[in-house]
Amino acid sequence: MKFKVFNSYEELSAYSAELVAGVVREKEDAVLGLATGSSPLGLYEELIKLYDDGNLDFSKVKSINLDEYVGLDGTHNQSYRYFMDLNLFNHINIDKNNTHVPDGVAEDLQKGAEKYDELIESMGGVDVQILGIGPNGHIGFNEPAEKLNLNTHVADLTQETIKANARFFASESDVPTQAVTMGMGPIMKARKVILIASGENKAWAVKSLIDDVITTNIPATLLKLHTDVTVLLDRSAASQLDEK
Repeated sequence: MKFKVFNSYEELSAYSAELVAGVVREKEDAVLGLATGSSPLGLYEELIKLYDDGNLDFSKVKSINLDEYVGLDGTHNQSYRYFMDLNLFNHINIDKNNTHVPDGVAEDLQKGAEKYDELIESMGGVDVQILGIGPNGHIGFNEPAEKLNLNTHVADLTQETIKANARFFASESDVPTQAVTMGMGPIMKARKVILIASGENKAWAVKSLIDDVITTNIPATLLKLHTDVTVLLDRSAASQLDEK
């Protein structure tokens, strides 16, 4: 793992965008693994700027999103499909037919999850995977547990995660209790991983990445087994690291 600490979230976001842009410039039909939530918002804003300035072409790019809430279709304003359209896809020249988000309203959620893994394989895997990290160390909706699922699956959200996501809904009771999420297998198969963490509430989880311990009780620690992970932090997220 490579760690890089920035004085501001804005600097972090600009740097992360250049990393992603480098992948796209090298491979025009790159497969981008995308995340939602507050962590990658700055990255997406910077990618839009690069496109607007004529410095990045998304016309042949494909994308795979990590997860989607169970029970929300793509028109719901808190669905992750809606999030991606609003914050990235509507503003760049990507073909939306090449953008993929798990189906949270499939009649057979497990079968849909299996088809999602088949889709990822058919695309040749992910070239660069963007990740956030939960305060409890989850990535995607792979929550702390004694066992983790290898493949895309339906996950029960922890109360901690539901509470953390409640800020996006009218009330905590409106937050879905399940999500369809990529498992650790597709994530670990990505050729490159960029993990973005901002804010003091992520500091504990970030600290867990610097020692030699790997545990399913902190799913993000499995990334220590990956050969190409870049962790980008602002000062607050890095506040519990020995070297700042």
